Amino acid sequence: SWRYVMLAHGEYEVAFHGEYREIVENERIVTTEVYEGAPPAPEGEDVLNVITFTEVDGRTLVELLVQAPSKEVRDVIVNSGMETGLQEQMEILDELLQSLT
Repeated sequence: SWRYVMLAHGEYEVAFHGEYREIVENERIVTTEVYEGAPPAPEGEDVLNVITFTEVDGRTLVELLVQAPSKEVRDVIVNSGMETGLQEQMEILDELLQSLT
């Protein structure tokens, strides 16, 4: 299992948790994801994150697929600002990786 808490907009904490469903070293990570501020989802209706890592010309391509159990859940995720937050996280990760080379 996993859990993380982040500070959104420097103002308030936002927490998520989930379970690892699959880990294939250097290839794929599959997890469930639950936003702790949302009402509990019905059994079997977890959001599933599939992260794949593919080497392309000596670099690693990272792809994230978020599988929502319904259009309604998908729309809540999209309208939450997740895309902006995820882009900010990727930019921070890129800066960190560049500092290690």
